[in-house]
Amino acid sequence: MNCLWEKRPLSLMQLVPLLKESAGWSKSTSATMVRRMTEKELIGYEENGKTKYFFPKVDKQDVVVQETRDFLQRIYDGSVGMMMSALVRQDDLSAEDIQELQEILKAAEKKTQKKQKKKK
Repeated sequence: MNCLWEKRPLSLMQLVPLLKESAGWSKSTSATMVRRMTEKELIGYEENGKTKYFFPKVDKQDVVVQETRDFLQRIYDGSVGMMMSALVRQDDLSAEDIQELQEILKAAEKKTQKKQKKKK
């Protein structure tokens, strides 16, 4: 999907070397994945002569949000706090990471406050 989000539309022959480089996939594996993703309506295509040009039918941000929710549920029982606690215990957060998280949390807090004001 990243290949198509970055540059679209792409033919299978354009995708094959990109997927070989990024994922180590062979031509047949790439073709199978493209076919499956088309069947699942994650990607679409336009035909130009005999060539199909593929494009994403889903927004990257939507996929990232859903994958994050699935990961959080699967690994941390849906607990953001448990995930953050694990990162802190492992000393995996840099000063920049902590600053970024604080900014994200401040923005989330403002958003929540606005929603609460609208409800009143």
